[in-house]
Amino acid sequence: MKSLGWLTGCALALACAHEGKSVVRSATAGAAIRPFNVKVPESALVDLRQRIAATRWPDRETVPDRSQGVQLEKLQALVRYWGTGYDWRKAEAKLDALPQFMTTIDGLDIHFIHVRSRHPNALPVIITHGWPGSVIEQLKIIGPLTDPTAHGGRAEDAFDVVIPSMPGYGFSGKPTGTGWDPDHIARAWAELMKRLGYTRYVAQGGDWGSPVSNAMARQAPPGLLGIHVNLPATVPPEVAAVLPVGGPAPAGLSEKERAVFDVLLTSAKMGNLAYVVMMGARPQTVGYGVTDSPAGLAAWLLGHPGFAQLSYGDDREKSPTRDDVLDNITLYWLTNTGTSAARLYWENAGRGATIAAAQKTAEISLPVAITVFPEEVYRAPETWARRAYRNLIYFHEVDKGGHFAAWEQPELFAAEIRAAFKSLRPADAKVAGR
Repeated sequence: MKSLGWLTGCALALACAHEGKSVVRSATAGAAIRPFNVKVPESALVDLRQRIAATRWPDRETVPDRSQGVQLEKLQALVRYWGTGYDWRKAEAKLDALPQFMTTIDGLDIHFIHVRSRHPNALPVIITHGWPGSVIEQLKIIGPLTDPTAHGGRAEDAFDVVIPSMPGYGFSGKPTGTGWDPDHIARAWAELMKRLGYTRYVAQGGDWGSPVSNAMARQAPPGLLGIHVNLPATVPPEVAAVLPVGGPAPAGLSEKERAVFDVLLTSAKMGNLAYVVMMGARPQTVGYGVTDSPAGLAAWLLGHPGFAQLSYGDDREKSPTRDDVLDNITLYWLTNTGTSAARLYWENAGRGATIAAAQKTAEISLPVAITVFPEEVYRAPETWARRAYRNLIYFHEVDKGGHFAAWEQPELFAAEIRAAFKSLRPADAKVAGR
């Protein structure tokens, strides 16, 4: 049965918004969990293709690299395929092959994927995406986590997987007022796991999922055993203080710490965080362009530095593929969430995701695990990680993968999650809760 909660975020809402019509909301209230399926009206896909065909393009950049932004030739090739060869229905089928649900928390519809493992005593994990991602970037890790024996793991490594869409993202509802910051989302996630009947569970996050997971660990709701993050908040105060003004490097840094400091400084000087500044200060202004133009939306999302090392071409052996990336961009377009997603930066009020003091890591006593991927926009040194998190139980630097690690290296990512939480699996398997 299709839930009316879909109307809060589906393409029908987009079509109505274009026509200035209001959208009917579900009257279902309380803690009910409703089944959910995706079904985008064909009219929304026709509208998308027409807008793509009518794109007015800017001049080509005057440099041979990405220093002025996403390059015209590459974007044009992607958008051309988007309008003529891409098939959203395949993405829709992948989503609808999974158990999806909707529930209302603090007055907001929350969409989530919930896949239970066939293995008994699986450990529940709630996994949080970020921007410019969505649940799309985590689809490839569901199999390895829920069915590890089919992916080189053991039955006792299994997880039940919960992947929610962040408020204002994807099929979740869009906040109509302020206050949905990472701390609020963390409380909502704890409520979600409680509604699902889990009495013991772990949390994982990258990008925005890291501040949310950090907040969950600080709040320490009943049942949360620990967290794993792949964008940890480890930048120490003396480094955070000088980065905005361009240095100099604090005294006493080790060779490795100095190398990380130099990378952070160079990244800031190159404007790699310009999108953070814009959405943190004026998300509504950004929203007009990403809401009206599919090409503008694609360029804005692909401007994230995490995409700089990715080819997202038609080679299906290189993840994410062209279709993967367009699945994600199309989800933003069809749900008209470019603006509502951007507001999370404004809600965060400049609290840097990688800054230890901003994320109050000193207040975290629960176990923390970290994986560092080599092409991540920030590669935390272990010395800073141990300083930031007093109960760091796992730290590992792997040899491949970047900012979208679950998308890029799903098997490796799943193996890291298994290793990170191995020591937190209950001795009495029954306490995990089902």
